[in-house]
Amino acid sequence: MIRSIQIDGFKSIVSQTIELGRVNCFIGANGVGKSNILEAIGVLGAAASGKVDDESLLRRGVRPGVPRLYKTSFESASVPVHIGLSAQGTQSANYRVSLLNPLENPEPAWSFKTERLSDETSEIVSDGVRNKRNLTPTAGLAALRLVEVATDRPAADLMQRIQNFAIYSPNTPTLRAMVGDPQSRNPVGLAGGRLAEGFAEFRKSVLDHDDDLLDSVFELVDWVADIQTTSSAGSLLSPSVARTKEVLKFTDRFMRKSRNTLTAYDASEGALYVLFCAILCLSPHAPKFFAIDNLDQALNPRLVGRLTAKLSGWLARGDAQRQLLFTAHNPAVLDGLDLTDSEIRLFAVERNSEGHTVVRRIEISAGLLAMNAQYPLSRLWLMGNLGAMPNV
Repeated sequence: MIRSIQIDGFKSIVSQTIELGRVNCFIGANGVGKSNILEAIGVLGAAASGKVDDESLLRRGVRPGVPRLYKTSFESASVPVHIGLSAQGTQSANYRVSLLNPLENPEPAWSFKTERLSDETSEIVSDGVRNKRNLTPTAGLAALRLVEVATDRPAADLMQRIQNFAIYSPNTPTLRAMVGDPQSRNPVGLAGGRLAEGFAEFRKSVLDHDDDLLDSVFELVDWVADIQTTSSAGSLLSPSVARTKEVLKFTDRFMRKSRNTLTAYDASEGALYVLFCAILCLSPHAPKFFAIDNLDQALNPRLVGRLTAKLSGWLARGDAQRQLLFTAHNPAVLDGLDLTDSEIRLFAVERNSEGHTVVRRIEISAGLLAMNAQYPLSRLWLMGNLGAMPNV
């Protein structure tokens, strides 16, 4: 797993180290920098793949922008020369990069200043200034050297996780297949595209071989008797509705059998978001390290709490080393987090008096346990006991 991320000089983050578990939830007011944390990791993933540009950032769900939008720019501090990013994995695997992102004459907009990749076995790429005549400053050395590294080495595993990192931000029209996904990938696109195709593969390869797992997914959508996919949805959809080759088909257990089937176009959006999360956590094709921005959108408070409670178990069953980062605003999310499990971590994200993004892990203490015996975590957050509340 990736155990820590270091971010320096990126957007609202002056300098922060974040120690990660399997499930990592980031809460806080709007505009405090939760998404900036995810995007910094996305930039790190692009660097690990050898090139940082708009295409590589979009591929990972990072919003592209001009250089001045990426660097910290506070009245109380000078603008840093470079953006520093690093990831620490198991067995001392470490990847660190400093990226030049010039405000004036940004051609190229991104270039490598220094780069380092190592693990407990040896140093694969050592620090070096990228201005030598035989080096291309826009190309990362670590990605090139990785072909010489055995795939079972910790450094290779760390790089693969970072390279495949992506930020998923599903939206209802894309989940319903009414609009295309600008970043389609396997098993599902970053905005929720390919949901029907992804579910068909997921059900065939995973759910149909595990009745308990199938039930654990279906029980979050209590009106559903079954979910299948079909390529013949003519009788279920109006001719004016856009459709993909594969279409989700929900069977409603309360309706008459002659009229008890719905497609994603007519089904509740909550069911679509649940399927989306289940596929990412459990599909063998999903990345081992990924993020979902605003996990709680479109979900009923009780449903989002139950979904959150299943995430760690789903991730472990899908891949024992799979990790999820997600942001949330709905307090009910917290009631699904078992903070006594060290692999489930809650982070409060706030701005300090100078406007810098500060990330603080909320750990179980005797005082928090005593308060939690009287109030759920969601209530404690609303009462201000956990911090990360808007000052409005």
